[in-house]
Amino acid sequence: MTQSIARLNPASLPNAAELGYSQISIVEPGRMAYVSGQVAWQPGGKPVPASLAEQAELVAANAKAALDVLGATPDDIAIARIYLVDLTPERMEQSMPHLLAMFDGAQPSITGIGVAALAGPDLQLEMELTVRLPD
Repeated sequence: MTQSIARLNPASLPNAAELGYSQISIVEPGRMAYVSGQVAWQPGGKPVPASLAEQAELVAANAKAALDVLGATPDDIAIARIYLVDLTPERMEQSMPHLLAMFDGAQPSITGIGVAALAGPDLQLEMELTVRLPD
């Protein structure tokens, strides 16, 4: 099987691979899935953890669960959009290791967006995915 997503980090752009993502993802034709933003909500209505790191763990777990339902892996993610309340370098350092661990080395394209608020008052982090479904 040929690779359905090619990753590029051209020399004319900063080397994103060093940070765990790609500047460009080229997707071969195929079925696509658009995964709604995953947050730190849990089945059964358990409370949202207060710490950003714990929320990042849950966001990653929820995103992985969505991939599992699709029969996809992190290699099939074309782009991840990450929304972070009060985005600062320190808050990125608290959250990104958990998200990068979920990507398992796949290095999809990533866009980080600082926001004032998310869908719930306790939520600090949200991640949506665009996924090319495996053949």
